[in-house]
Amino acid sequence: MKYKVLEKGNPGNPDAPKKQYAGAVNAGKFTLKQLAKEIAGRSSLTRGDVENVLNNFIDELPIFLKLGLSVKLGDFGTLRLNIVSEGVDTGKKFTTDNIKGVKVIFTPGVELKESLKDIVFEEEK
Repeated sequence: MKYKVLEKGNPGNPDAPKKQYAGAVNAGKFTLKQLAKEIAGRSSLTRGDVENVLNNFIDELPIFLKLGLSVKLGDFGTLRLNIVSEGVDTGKKFTTDNIKGVKVIFTPGVELKESLKDIVFEEEK
């Protein structure tokens, strides 16, 4: 995996000296169609069959997340929603206007984490 070194400041302390951090280099996009083709090559399903299943998954996933459910995808990991809101002094002052949106949280499964342990890093020049 390629990375580049980036200089970043401390948002909590703008006067603090900036430090150097690694940032992942995006090597491009891998589309759903490409993924379906790869999976089809490893199974008895056609690319269209796999693409159909993936598209149905994408259609159905938000339904369960909106119900407040965590969606466990086997060894891959779990998806859930987290609420983003502004803080207020007391619970009585909190209204839905303080809610600014939601974030999708992905927690990788143990097997996925293990499969990423052997990443080799290379600085992009």
